[in-house]
Amino acid sequence: MLIKGLQKTTLLDYPGKVSCIVFVGGCNFRCPFCHNSDLVLEPQKLPTIAEDDFFNFIKTRVGLLDGVVITGGEPTLYSDLSRFMKKVKGLGFLVKLDTNGSNPEMVKELIKDRLVDYIAMDLKGPLKKYYKYIGQSQNHGRNAEHIETSIKIISESRVEFELRTTVVPTLHTKKDLLEMAKQLNNIGNVKWYLQQFSPKQCLDPGFEKIKPYPKSFFEDSLSEIKKYLSTTFLRGV
Repeated sequence: MLIKGLQKTTLLDYPGKVSCIVFVGGCNFRCPFCHNSDLVLEPQKLPTIAEDDFFNFIKTRVGLLDGVVITGGEPTLYSDLSRFMKKVKGLGFLVKLDTNGSNPEMVKELIKDRLVDYIAMDLKGPLKKYYKYIGQSQNHGRNAEHIETSIKIISESRVEFELRTTVVPTLHTKKDLLEMAKQLNNIGNVKWYLQQFSPKQCLDPGFEKIKPYPKSFFEDSLSEIKKYLSTTFLRGV
């Protein structure tokens, strides 16, 4: 794996755990509101952290850190992700995976092999127009089926998980959020977080001019959403 960043300590990214974060380069989506544009567009320009150096670091954190968060970019693009996770687990750490859900086969294998303890999956928008949210044309944005499959695989597993949606004005309306809630209700056991959009360092610079929704929008939307999916929560609002 191409490790392009390391945050040595976080209390926020793995719920209830003290962790470090590994950032990998590369992504198969081009979400215009993404705030990790360097990791997505030009990972080759970022310095690479040698895998041996990373493992030497976490060996010094045994007993101090609970887990390792693997994020990106998109980690499931790497065929050696399972090998990497196995090494992390071998040192006694919990593993949290952040994913866009585009590789359900790998997600299923990681769960089956008990290599992941927590999964946070991004749900970009309503499935029927998913291409809009991932920066692809309608002809090429054929990821919705994979997304739905990943949600079902994760929700039917015993792995702790969450779905999360960054809510962006011009892309998401209250109607969109209600549609998503209905879709998730049909799937079943789902915990869904609505996150505030931050107009900083966006992949599409035009999105840096967009003003985030006010707190009142989220609160009003949440009261309606909970009629369809009671396990919906706000984050960073």
